[in-house]
Amino acid sequence: MEKVDTAHPVGGAQAPVEFFSKSLAARTAASDVDVDGSTVAYWTYQPVKATDKTRTILVIHGFRGDHHGLLRVADLLPEMRIIMPDLPAFGSSEPFVDDEHSVERYGRFIEGFMEALGLGPETVLLGHSFGSIVASHFVASHPGAVSPLVLVNPIAAPALEGPKGVMTKLAVFYYQASAKLPRRLGLAILRNRAIVRIMSITMAKTKDKQLRRFIHGQHDAYFSAFADRNSLLESFKASVSGTVADVAEQLNLPVLLVAGEKDEIATLPNQYKLLERLPDGTLDVIPGVGHLIHYETPEPAAASIRTFLEEHPA
Repeated sequence: MEKVDTAHPVGGAQAPVEFFSKSLAARTAASDVDVDGSTVAYWTYQPVKATDKTRTILVIHGFRGDHHGLLRVADLLPEMRIIMPDLPAFGSSEPFVDDEHSVERYGRFIEGFMEALGLGPETVLLGHSFGSIVASHFVASHPGAVSPLVLVNPIAAPALEGPKGVMTKLAVFYYQASAKLPRRLGLAILRNRAIVRIMSITMAKTKDKQLRRFIHGQHDAYFSAFADRNSLLESFKASVSGTVADVAEQLNLPVLLVAGEKDEIATLPNQYKLLERLPDGTLDVIPGVGHLIHYETPEPAAASIRTFLEEHPA
């Protein structure tokens, strides 16, 4: 049953209204659906005015995020119909029932979610960060299920390798230790505002003080909205164990990569290497931004997506 989203107002309590258009709230409807025994919350953003260019875009968010993260991009695509679920175990969605939260399992979730909503092969699939891994692996194993594919800040190389490998291994220890500690202590560490703020500061590249406050507020509000420690650990392991490059040659459809020039998680050199392996790939690089394209530079990201979809109509 469709309902008005009162529990999750547009942008949340930490989001100044100037970061969103006045029309976004009117486009927004919150719903939930049962997928394989788990209740999944999702949000639909209807087009302000449907045209022959209107597409339905299914958005898969990143690790420890929820649907709020891609709101600024959705807001800047008012001609599109955008559907954004909270992935199982994040936000307002329940975890999987007796299943590991792996890349493959999240792919099966996309299949079940699309079936439940009646989404056909003309659906555009968009994945951000960890969502890029899930989306690409789903497409590789379900050819013809969607078209085209959009990946924002795509994970193009193994996180456990390269210059950031040491930091990733420390993060693995952080999540493993937090899962083994007594529940109250483990959750306190995972949801520690100082640690969340350090993560937020590390990723943000903008010099705009107001925008930085907005980003930190978003992470404070939503970064700790996970179901439990075990599903979080499983999801984290999935996020660092797979890449888009693993299935690049199997992505036999148009693929748009939207990359940040200063991304330290999904580095630009690896984006170019990924592009070379795609049968039909396009790379748009946004200058001056890192891994938070969806927060810092939604305007050029939305413009890239719009142009790409115009070039690849349904």
